[in-house]
Amino acid sequence: MPVPEAAVFDRLRGFAAVDSAADGATRTITEVFTGRALGEVPVGTAADVEAAFGRARTAQQRWAARSAKDRAAVLERYRELVVENRAYLMDIIQAETGKARWAAQEEIMGLMFAARYFARIAPSALAPQSVPGAFPVLNRASVRTQPKGVVGVIAPWNYPMLLSIGDSIPALLAGNAVIVKPDSQTPYSSLANVDLLLQAGLPRDLLQVVTGPGTVVGTAIVESCDYMMFTGSSATGSTLAQQCGKRLIGFSAELGGKNPMIVTRGADLDKAAKAAVRACFSNAGQLCISIERVYVERSVAEEFTDKFVAAVKAAKLGAAYDFSADIGSLISEAQLETVTKHVADATSKGAKVLAGGIARPDIGPLYFEPTVLADVTDAMECGRNETFGPLVSIYPVADVEEAIVRANDTEYGLNASVWAATKADGERIAERLHAGTVCVDEGYAPAWGSTGAPMGGMGISGVGRRHGPDGLLKFTEPQTVVVTRFLNLDAPWGVPQDKWQPFLMSIARAIRFLPGR
Repeated sequence: MPVPEAAVFDRLRGFAAVDSAADGATRTITEVFTGRALGEVPVGTAADVEAAFGRARTAQQRWAARSAKDRAAVLERYRELVVENRAYLMDIIQAETGKARWAAQEEIMGLMFAARYFARIAPSALAPQSVPGAFPVLNRASVRTQPKGVVGVIAPWNYPMLLSIGDSIPALLAGNAVIVKPDSQTPYSSLANVDLLLQAGLPRDLLQVVTGPGTVVGTAIVESCDYMMFTGSSATGSTLAQQCGKRLIGFSAELGGKNPMIVTRGADLDKAAKAAVRACFSNAGQLCISIERVYVERSVAEEFTDKFVAAVKAAKLGAAYDFSADIGSLISEAQLETVTKHVADATSKGAKVLAGGIARPDIGPLYFEPTVLADVTDAMECGRNETFGPLVSIYPVADVEEAIVRANDTEYGLNASVWAATKADGERIAERLHAGTVCVDEGYAPAWGSTGAPMGGMGISGVGRRHGPDGLLKFTEPQTVVVTRFLNLDAPWGVPQDKWQPFLMSIARAIRFLPGR
C-alpha cells in the first residue's frame, strides 16, 4: 500500500488555522520510512493563536447553547467517518510516525472508543444532578455543569491522532471549543481529523489546529486557554503546570513512565513472553505506557528470558503500509540517538545484550532493533530513566515481594503489567503497585481501551485522568444552584431570634437521620 499522494497533504494543509501570508514560512514534513518530503505546513505565530482564540470563543458560545444530545450526535457521525476512512487515516499515521500498521490501528480504535463512550455518557453526565439541600423541603439543590470555555491541547508525536483528537472529543462534548497544537513532526494526523469532524457537522472554528513550534504556539496557547490538556515528558509537564498555576487555570497531563512488568512462578510463560514483545516494543517502544523493566522470579527467570528473547528475535522489522511488519521505525534522529546512547552506556558499564542492540539503516534511516538487556544497574542511563525506545531490561528477583518493591522504586507511576499463576494472584499484586493502570495478563492495551475507567499516572507520571466520567467532567466547571422555597433563613412571622435560632439548630441536628445525610 503506497503512501498517500502529495495532493492529499496539500489539501490537508488548508485546515491549519494559520494565516502565513505575511512571511510564508513553512515546515517540510517527511515520510519517516524514507525521509522523503510529504508536504509543507505553515509555521504559526502568536498572532495566529490569538486570532484562533477569537474565532473559537465566538463559536463556543453557540456550541454550548446546543444540547448535549445534539453535540453527541455530531461526535457519533464523526466516529462513523473514522471507521469508513480508517485505511486512509492509518496511512497518514504511518507516514508521519513510521510505526507498524497494527500500532497505527490502535489509534483508530482509540478514537472510535473515545467518541462512542463520551457521546454515550455526555447527555446524562452533563445533566443537572439533584443533591440534598441544606434544609429538606425548604431548599432544592442541584449541581449543573458549565464548559470551561476554550481548551488548549498540546499533543505529542508518538500517537498524534489519538492524543490530539482523542483528548479533544470529551472537551467538545462538554461544550468547549478546542485549540490544538500538534507536534511539529506530525501535523497531518490532526488536520485529517479536522476534515472529518467538519464533515460530521462540527461547526467551523470550534476545533482549530495551529501548526508551529512549541516555544511560540504552545506558549501562546497556555497564555490564552481556559484549561490545558498535555501529553508528553514529565519535565515539560512540570513547566506547563507552573505556567497554568500562575494563571489559576486547570491542568491535566499524562507524562512519562518507566513501566514495570512482573512475571511470577506459575505464570504462563509462553503467553507472557509473546505479549511482552507487544508491551515493550509497540511503536518501537515510543509509548509512555510501554514496558521498560521486567522483574521475573528467579526460579523461572531463565526459562522466561529464553522464550522472550526468542520472540523478540523473531519479530519482523519493516517499512510497509500493511500488516506485514511487527515493529516499525523510530521517528527522529533525536530518538535514535537517545536509544543508541542508552545501549552504549549500559554495555560499557557491564550490561549484557541478549537481543538487538544495533541500528538497522538497511531497513530505514531511523530503525533500531528491539533490544533486551541483562545485568542493568541504576548506575546506567537506562536503569532509572525513561528511554522511550525499543529497549527493555530483565531483572531476576528472589520472590514476589522483591518484585513489588523494585517495581515501585521509581518516581514514575503510569502503567504496570502482572503475570501470575492465577488471576486472583495477579490482582493481589496489582493492587500493591504504585501505578495509575495495571494490566493482569496483558501489557497495556486493555487498560487503555477501557474508556469507562480513568487512565493516568501517579508520581511524576501525570496529573488528572483521561477516560471515565472524570475525563469528561474535568472540562467543565461545576455550579451549585439552590432554590429556597416557602421560608428563607430570616425568622418568620415576627418570631424572636432567641426562639428561631434554637429551632434551626434542632432541624440541623435531626437532618443526620435522613438518608444520604
